[in-house]
Amino acid sequence: VLGGAGFLGSHLAEKLLQKGHAVRVFDRPNANRDNLAAVAGDVEFLGGDFSNQTDLELALDGVKTVYHLISTTIPSTSNENPVYDVETNLVPTLHLLDASLRHKVDRIVFLSSGGTVYGKPETLPIQETHNTEPQVSYGLIKLTIERYLALYHRLHKLSSTIIRLANPYGPRQNPDAPQGAAAVFLGKAAQGKPIQIWGDGGVVRDYIYVDDAVRGVMAAANGPSSFAAYNIGSGVGVSLKELIEGIEKVSDRKLDVAYTHGRPFDVPANVLDISAAQRDLNWKPEVGLEDGLKRTWDWLRATLGERS
Repeated sequence: VLGGAGFLGSHLAEKLLQKGHAVRVFDRPNANRDNLAAVAGDVEFLGGDFSNQTDLELALDGVKTVYHLISTTIPSTSNENPVYDVETNLVPTLHLLDASLRHKVDRIVFLSSGGTVYGKPETLPIQETHNTEPQVSYGLIKLTIERYLALYHRLHKLSSTIIRLANPYGPRQNPDAPQGAAAVFLGKAAQGKPIQIWGDGGVVRDYIYVDDAVRGVMAAANGPSSFAAYNIGSGVGVSLKELIEGIEKVSDRKLDVAYTHGRPFDVPANVLDISAAQRDLNWKPEVGLEDGLKRTWDWLRATLGERS
C-alpha cells in the first residue's frame, strides 16, 4: 500500500489484513504512524522516497498487488507549481510501472480522483464515460497516469484498476488539513472554531464514508477485468450548506460559518454515477451521511477533546 500510513491507506491496510493478506506499507520514513497503531505488529512498514527508484524496487519485492495512494499535491494549490506535480507524481509513477513489470506485479490499483478528472459536469450524475476536462493540475496528472496505465496494459499486459474516488471522510482524517470538508468542518465544531466556506455554500459534492470507500477499492482490485475504471462514491450530491446542517445535527450545536468569495477552480457540482461498480463488483455504499458524520464526530471528540 503506497501511502499506507495516511488516512485512507491505513484503513485499507487494516481491511486487507482482516482478509488474510500479507501487507507492506510504503510511506515516508518520517511519516506519522499513529494511523497504523492498531496493526503495527501485523504490517511491514517500509520507509522510503517515492521519487527514489531504489526505494521503489525494495517496496515491490515479492508484491502481487500494488495500491497506489500517493499524491504530493492537493487540488486547491496544484496549479501554482505544475512542474512539481509532474516531477513528484507523474514521473515516479512511470518508474513504478516499469518496476512493476520487472517484479511481475499482478495488478496495480490506482487511486485517481472522481472530483477533479471530469472537470465541469455536462450531466449529473457523472458516468465513467463522461468527458475529462480537469480544471487543476492535480486532476490533469491523475488523468495522465490513468492513460499511462491504459498504455502499459496495451503494450505489456499490465493489469490495473483505476478508482475515481469521491470525497472520502471518516475517523483518522486530519481535521487540520487544507482539504476534506467533512473532517475539517467537524474538527472546527469539536474545537469551537469558526468555519470558512468558499462561495455561498451551494457547491455540491459526493461524500463517501471511509469504510465504504475501502470496500469499493478492494472490490475493484478483484474485479473481472484486467483493465477498468470505476467511480466509487455515494452517488448522492450534498451541498456545503447541507453538510453544515448535518454536522450541526450530529454535534448538537450551532456553528459559526463565514462565507467568502468562491474559487474559480471549484466546479458547481460533482456527483458520481456508481452504477458500474454496483453492477460489475457487487458493491454499494452502506453508510449514510448522517451515520458517517456521527461516527467521525465521536472519533474526533475522543481524539481531540471538546471545547465548550
